[in-house]
Amino acid sequence: MPAVHHKLLLEDALQDSPQTRSLLSVFEEDSGNLTEYTNQLLQTMQRVFGAQSEMGLATEQLSQQLLDYEKKNFALGKGDEEVVATLQTFAKTVGELNSLHSELASQMADHMVFPLIQFRERDLTEISTLKEIFGIATDEHEAAMVKYSRLPKKKENEKLKADMVKEVAYTRRKQHQASLQYYCALNALQYRKRVAMLEPMLGYTQAQISFFKKGLELVSKKMDNFLSSVSNMTQNIQKQLDAEAEAMRVSQKELLSVEDTVYMPDKETETVSRTLIQKAGYLNIRNKTGLVTTAWDRLFFFTQGGNLMCQPRGAVAGGMVLDLDNSSVMAVECEDRRYCFQITSPSGKTSMILQAESKKEYEEWICTVNNISRQIYLTDNPEAVAIRLNQTAIQAVTPITSFEKRQEGSPNPDRAKPGGAPPAGSDSQKTEAAPEPEDLIAPGTPIQFDIMLPASEFQDQNRAEGRRTNPFGETDECTADSDDSLLQQVFDVRFLGSMAVRCGNNQEVIYEAMRQVLAARAIHNIFRTTEAHLMVTSSSLRLIDPQTQVTRISFQLEEVCQFAAHQENGRLMGFVVEGRDWSDGNEEGEPSFSAFVFESNTEGEKICYTINLAKEITEAKKDPEALAELMKNMPLTNDGKFLLLEPETGDSKSGEGQEDLESEA
Repeated sequence: MPAVHHKLLLEDALQDSPQTRSLLSVFEEDSGNLTEYTNQLLQTMQRVFGAQSEMGLATEQLSQQLLDYEKKNFALGKGDEEVVATLQTFAKTVGELNSLHSELASQMADHMVFPLIQFRERDLTEISTLKEIFGIATDEHEAAMVKYSRLPKKKENEKLKADMVKEVAYTRRKQHQASLQYYCALNALQYRKRVAMLEPMLGYTQAQISFFKKGLELVSKKMDNFLSSVSNMTQNIQKQLDAEAEAMRVSQKELLSVEDTVYMPDKETETVSRTLIQKAGYLNIRNKTGLVTTAWDRLFFFTQGGNLMCQPRGAVAGGMVLDLDNSSVMAVECEDRRYCFQITSPSGKTSMILQAESKKEYEEWICTVNNISRQIYLTDNPEAVAIRLNQTAIQAVTPITSFEKRQEGSPNPDRAKPGGAPPAGSDSQKTEAAPEPEDLIAPGTPIQFDIMLPASEFQDQNRAEGRRTNPFGETDECTADSDDSLLQQVFDVRFLGSMAVRCGNNQEVIYEAMRQVLAARAIHNIFRTTEAHLMVTSSSLRLIDPQTQVTRISFQLEEVCQFAAHQENGRLMGFVVEGRDWSDGNEEGEPSFSAFVFESNTEGEKICYTINLAKEITEAKKDPEALAELMKNMPLTNDGKFLLLEPETGDSKSGEGQEDLESEA
């Protein structure tokens, strides 16, 4: 008799993944079919027992029921071929003996009806009871996880957190115990159903031979070997059941002997793996339920290639939620929940906020999505590439909160000195072949994440005598009189980062700087940004503090040698500023370049268009005729300034009122 090929693995009970739940549903469906079939078979046997006068018709129906076992198509019926063949033989025998059962009432009660009733009342009822217990334990665990997920991050709630952790561990252990008992019973049912199907028929046939000698000698000779094989078959199945039950008992004991930390959702001793290219586990996802209301659902997420998949419980397979190629991921603060992060598509139109149940899961999900977004999984050795990129990112990308914290000898690209540069986007700046990243930005270049310095520091610098140079390269010469400015446009932006670059004549350097800044923010979990107003005039670019209206940094338009918007995420834009580095003692200074990356509330192309127009105005001011021609082709305000776009904020004004918008620190 072949062994059972399908069984529930007790080791998977604790994880309770959708795959295990899906397999469990197959077992439950099989159990339901078996219960239905057992009830039908028992009713038929009771009819045989009670209808002595109609024994012929009853045994004929019994024969048909035995044949129907094969037609049930049990999902876990692999290995039942011998049982099916045996039942078919029994069906034929019952058809031949349908006239000899009138005096078998007592034998039928003891050897045919009773074993099946015992199987139904003992085994099938146990399955139903364990299923209810398992469902209650699962509901309690889900309720505990919901409470745990809502825990705030305040320190004074540590006692509440400890209580919730104990409650989660208790309910998870309770669910684990219930699932183990339920799984063991379902596995054992695969053996017991075979015995339950064969034993009543064995007793029925033996009773026929015992009580009816007339005409049974020939039948008995034909069936002796067959009945002996059936008896051996049931004994072998029983031995397999006993061995499997003992193995499951030992395995269950070992699985329950683990420490309580296994059941705790947030274990501080776990090591975070930052080189994963595949990840699976339960996450909470925030869904909008109304205009201002949201709800969190706990679902099973996993990565497959470059896609993020989601598989609800009970589903046979998962569905794609988001394409992770070139996407961005960063930690966020959301509704006072811990371990939240946001994944945004390259276009910026699709985003989702997810919550992990532990710090380890939270960091590993961010690293995995970041690795997949770089399409590492398409390489020949993705694990090695992920390890190399992670080590390079940690060494080369170090978050700096102030320019004064830079190490001595590091590039200082922000010492800007006014200098001419050709307009961005000119054909002369385009290269025939795409440069390598190391040709654009030196490996190990530090990144500046905060461009805003305290106002008091700027006031101290303004009071200083002589030529003033701040860490951003701003000098007193940068504060140009704006009365003759023919263009003033304000944009709401968020400063993401800046870094030294090796060249300023290629837009690829801006794209590479954007990639490194976003990657650094994801690796170091930096999600805070600096809000600012970017003012574009025909002479300069200024970053203004939106609350104090103080100009934090200003660049002459001639210093801006390159600017571009992101090719896929239209809200990202950046520009390159050329300056001079006098650290080597050279009086003229060596050329140096800085890339600044921003996220705007509007399309980055609009900002780039405005900067380009400002450069055109600057060039046109050198030729009065060209300036007059340009003013004819562009709409003007009442005070003679170029009208480009409506101001994005209520603080932005045109004309002389601009002096109220800002004040030099």
